[in-house]
Amino acid sequence: MSRQDAAAGASAAIGAALYSLATRAARRLPRDMSLTSAATLATLARTGPRRITDLAAVEGVTQPAMTALVRVMEESGLVERRGDAADRRVTLVCLTEAGAAYVRTRHQAGVHAFERLIGELTGDEVEALVAALPTLKHLAELESQDREGPKR
Repeated sequence: MSRQDAAAGASAAIGAALYSLATRAARRLPRDMSLTSAATLATLARTGPRRITDLAAVEGVTQPAMTALVRVMEESGLVERRGDAADRRVTLVCLTEAGAAYVRTRHQAGVHAFERLIGELTGDEVEALVAALPTLKHLAELESQDREGPKR
């Protein structure tokens, strides 16, 4: 087996493990709203106010679907629409304090879930995760850049 084949095999195995971990973690989070709604709130928390068209593209839904989703979150007090100071024709979707608090609470619940699991690992396994931490952070950054595109 060539070095390139071994690297491809390792990438596939790592990708499968990370995907399995991410999907299982997502299933453990509270189901008080759709995953698309929660992801939209998280995007707004990371990137700041966005146009509905930008949010639809980032979250992989149609503009009418995102418009309906924003309307529901607006009625729930999680987001609000504001005019764009740079272009008065544009409306931006912004997190409210309640929306920001929801994102923080959901994030902390996810962190605690992983903390509990990590607590069950051996010392060597924890050390391996600590050594991999810079790479895991870099993967998260790459995924965010790829998914969210340019910031408005």
